[in-house]
Amino acid sequence: MEAPLEDDTPAGALTGTEGPDYGEELKASDEAITFMSSIEPAELQKCVFPDSLVTVSEGGRDLGKFSVTVEFALRVQQPCMLLHAQSQGAIDDSPCGTTVTAYLTTDLEVLEEDYHEYVKLEGHSLDKRCRMVQHEGQMMINKVTTVGEEVTKESVSYPMSAVRGLVTEGSNLLLMRLIALRKKVPEHMTFISFDQGLRIIHTTFSELGLKQMEVEGETVEVFGIERIVHSVEDSPTTWQCYFLPDGHLASRVQVGSPVTMRILRLPTQLEEGFENIPLVWEEDMQMRSKFLDRKEELKADHASYLRQHPEIRALISDFLQFLLLRKPDYVFQFAREYFLPFASHRPQEPSVKAPSL
Repeated sequence: MEAPLEDDTPAGALTGTEGPDYGEELKASDEAITFMSSIEPAELQKCVFPDSLVTVSEGGRDLGKFSVTVEFALRVQQPCMLLHAQSQGAIDDSPCGTTVTAYLTTDLEVLEEDYHEYVKLEGHSLDKRCRMVQHEGQMMINKVTTVGEEVTKESVSYPMSAVRGLVTEGSNLLLMRLIALRKKVPEHMTFISFDQGLRIIHTTFSELGLKQMEVEGETVEVFGIERIVHSVEDSPTTWQCYFLPDGHLASRVQVGSPVTMRILRLPTQLEEGFENIPLVWEEDMQMRSKFLDRKEELKADHASYLRQHPEIRALISDFLQFLLLRKPDYVFQFAREYFLPFASHRPQEPSVKAPSL
């Protein structure tokens, strides 16, 4: 199974803080910009569903799983789309995977995206993490690559005017759903993207047309889209995806690769027999993001309460000072006697009782 969701361009050594000049300024085509601005809310509503595929070798061996979910969300009180994609499997029996979590505007502009890719080889592991976020009119990108014990950190920023028509690992998946639902790829659909060295490159989309595909003994018609990811240094990488009429992803393959991602059951069958997948929340960017958001929310709430009740800090400070002066052997008994006068009334008989649920 292939670990990355998209291109395999070798990592560069970029460590600057601003987007470097690579000669000709690359831009998205007018047709690509027009397509993004033409997206209607009703179309996005049709894209809110999960996809689940299996990854198989040429010989039909099951190598892993690939899933995508899309939902409406809020980011800093701004309505947006939340896309989460995850690929898990093995390369020569070595665990590997890729996770992408992206917050996108309704015209697919990236607000925030986290990308994590790993390959756990014996004695030689690879781990890539890349985070991009809009901040004060800039697209800020930070990347950390760990190969064995060696860690490389890269940072770059581009003005938002330079990344109009940007398609990333996350937004690419939603973009193709929208194209598939329209069942037509406009001509000259050239967007911009980033290679592994965080340099701006072109990525183009074209139509593969209709073909027949067999799913669990049933023949269905699927619509094909080809994406070509160009490169500054290497040959282009080509991906071919086929979609069902309702926008569900039916198959996905990198041209030249012996590995294919394909749907096993039609969406109606998937709803009848949904398979629970074990969750490793530390590696799930969506769950981790929600955990961190909730953590910050609780911290802010607790800090607000303490500001409204300054007597809490004074009370705790006095108790700790008295405790350290006396240094009692039985701390719980000492605390009980210290705080007992603060009670509205004293209990007639001390008791220990487990709290009710």
